[in-house]
Amino acid sequence: MKKLLSLFLIFNLLLPSFADTIEGRVSEQGTTAQNRVIDKKTGEGINGAQILLPKENYRTKTDKNGFFELDTEIRGTSIMSVQKDKYKPFSMTVTQKSFSKPLEVTIEKSDAHNIAIDTSMHHLGDNSYSENSANAGEFQSDAAGPFFTKKFNLKNINTHSPVYLVIGSIIGIDTLVARSMGQNKRPNAYASPPEVFFNGNKVAEIQINGDGQKIRLPQNLVKRGVNEVTVKTGKNLMQSSYVDYDDIEFMNLSIEN
Repeated sequence: MKKLLSLFLIFNLLLPSFADTIEGRVSEQGTTAQNRVIDKKTGEGINGAQILLPKENYRTKTDKNGFFELDTEIRGTSIMSVQKDKYKPFSMTVTQKSFSKPLEVTIEKSDAHNIAIDTSMHHLGDNSYSENSANAGEFQSDAAGPFFTKKFNLKNINTHSPVYLVIGSIIGIDTLVARSMGQNKRPNAYASPPEVFFNGNKVAEIQINGDGQKIRLPQNLVKRGVNEVTVKTGKNLMQSSYVDYDDIEFMNLSIEN
């Protein structure tokens, strides 16, 4: 029997191609920059970490002590991603208020059992969504359709230890559960949850928006070698005359083992 895991995770922070990307200046020693990216194990600042705000078409880097300035305005809620070679991909949802006091971001080094599947922002749906959709604001890119699929290689996976598929951040979900938690303001419409498939088998339904959502994969589905993950968006359950896909965005898919 296929194992179905329904995610009802409490999120850390709710709630999301760089055409004409704004390059933020790198802070120098002696500036007033207070935001910082640090190593989880050592507690030291990380030099040269990329700070990405896809919705704002903005990116910058940390200085040699891990500090960074954010000289752009955040419109509504955005996904901020932190990327650095040899570290696990990290993302979190932020607003302008998030930077009203110094922000410290902790990231940790990756190893052979941690695989970054995809670090790009992906928009699924049909480009038809309400301004009251959960945490949507203005989606950055046009929808690529109702689903995303990617194949990837797991060479050093330990199939005897728990294997997790991690979704760094996801926004725009308009399920009843998301509405009950105040994540959207659409009183007369709701959608089925996005579904996650691993090697052709449904392994999860994503009920809410948030960061760092983990899906434990059935061990019999995980293979050494080529694997495939698919994310399908939900449908508006109040629309019967045509198929109305729920518009969502997600970023940073990875495997933890």
